[in-house]
Amino acid sequence: MSKTILHIDLDTFYVSVERLNNRELQHKPLLVGGTGDRGVVAACSYETRGFGVHSGMPMKMARELCPEAVVIRGNAGDYSKHSDIVTEIIKEYVPVFEKSSIDEFYADLTGMDRFFGCYQYASDMRKKIIRETGLPISFGLSANKVVSKVATNEAKPNNQLKIDEGLEKPFLAPLSIKKIPMVGDKTYQTLRNLGLRQVRTVQEMPMEVMQRVLGANGGVIWKRANGIDNTPVIPFNERKSISTERTFDKDTIDVNRLRGILIAMTENLAYQLRRGEKLTACISVKIRYSDFNTYSKQMRIPYTSADHILIPKILDLFKNLYNRRLLVRLIGIRFSHLVSGNYQINVFDDTEEILSLYNAMDNIRKRYGDKSVLRASGMGAKTIGRMHNPFNGLPPVVLAHRKL
Repeated sequence: MSKTILHIDLDTFYVSVERLNNRELQHKPLLVGGTGDRGVVAACSYETRGFGVHSGMPMKMARELCPEAVVIRGNAGDYSKHSDIVTEIIKEYVPVFEKSSIDEFYADLTGMDRFFGCYQYASDMRKKIIRETGLPISFGLSANKVVSKVATNEAKPNNQLKIDEGLEKPFLAPLSIKKIPMVGDKTYQTLRNLGLRQVRTVQEMPMEVMQRVLGANGGVIWKRANGIDNTPVIPFNERKSISTERTFDKDTIDVNRLRGILIAMTENLAYQLRRGEKLTACISVKIRYSDFNTYSKQMRIPYTSADHILIPKILDLFKNLYNRRLLVRLIGIRFSHLVSGNYQINVFDDTEEILSLYNAMDNIRKRYGDKSVLRASGMGAKTIGRMHNPFNGLPPVVLAHRKL
């Protein structure tokens, strides 16, 4: 049976939510993200794109390109609430779906043509989402994920597009190679230097040529350019790591402040591990200096989710990594090699008091929020904290870095 894969994308999602909340923002150029000079554009309205603005751009540059734009910091909780409403509607309609980001979904409609017309069915679902949420939404429908995603991008804004089976290559051929998923700025420049501009040219090349230029990724890009993709729709996303990082408004060399923020980060992520019944066996610290050079160091450790074990090890990594002569722009930590499990008691080091303390603190956090209980040494890091369980199978809300 041939596949039928639907890709759904909420157009300029953060911008659309802000306009729902404030009708005066309709048709105005709008930037959502970090409001300081070091902030990053998390989302931008179509009105700003003619000025060269795009998501991921430094906010300072975006404001220079489009000085009349309204800048909004954004509210992750509000975006999650609207995303959840859309998710519930999709859950009612489709048997299998994957939420690949807060505003992007895939659904497997294979076999539903026996009972419904898949395109009409997807159209009805889109109309219901627009009617019940007020949010613009686009979709692409084809035989696989890659072509459906490209079709969605071609359908935008607020539209829909179906690519019939067997017409994948003709559909992709005239498009820019930059529209192939996985072709970022660096790969695009490499391909442009070879004289490649349209997908058609990649389709006409042997796969081996692309592999010689780009290695294994070249083969993947060649397949995608030819509309070949067997990636399944995955209904649940198992997190392999959790991380957090913070950018400073002003570069700092205050070691006590840096240590306090690292302690607060570690304490919060350790709580997320325990809440999700996870353990980590690899920890890392990242530092970006004022000259933008970035360094990281990692350590393998016995599986754990305990603050009193993780904090000293994180601080040791920081001590070994930190160059005291340079100002720090950003710090971050990451826990990886995650497995399911609960904290294993250490017979020699742990006491009943420590275990009871963890239990009490975690219960308070579950009831009153992540930041309701903090170590005194980490209280200076007021913005550390999450709103949702990172192990609920949903992708994280990605916003511009919060500042400290």
